[in-house]
Amino acid sequence: MPVNKRKKFSRMRGSHTHGGGAKKKRRGAGNRGGRGMAGSGKRADQKKPTIINEYGNNYFGRVGFNRPQKMQHYSKGINIGFINDHINNLLEKKLIKKEDDVYIIDLKKLGYEKLLGKGKVSIKMQIKASSFSKKAKEKIKASDGILEEENVK
Repeated sequence: MPVNKRKKFSRMRGSHTHGGGAKKKRRGAGNRGGRGMAGSGKRADQKKPTIINEYGNNYFGRVGFNRPQKMQHYSKGINIGFINDHINNLLEKKLIKKEDDVYIIDLKKLGYEKLLGKGKVSIKMQIKASSFSKKAKEKIKASDGILEEENVK
């Protein structure tokens, strides 16, 4: 059964150098050959062949970093079922129009770019949008609706 081992510094209390040898040892990076790649002989060829054999060609040279990429633009979508369920509310707020039995909806005015196909359609709609999903197109055509696609880049 392992016994809990005390930390070394608690044993070294009062020992002046804490087991590091002479006073000038353990001072900076000089006692370990410098910082980073110092001492690897990357300028002259003292250790280069040995290091390349051991670590490969990727040991020396800059590695760089990956530049942060621009975020992709994802269009904001709305489900057709949501519009169907909230059609009266949208009419009251005058965000959409109604002519005869057809509801005229401009998704750009509502703040959306794409029409998605989740939900049921029980009314006739004429929808203008940047893009439509396949299911949304099918459901609108099945309910005798009209699609108007905007060409937006």
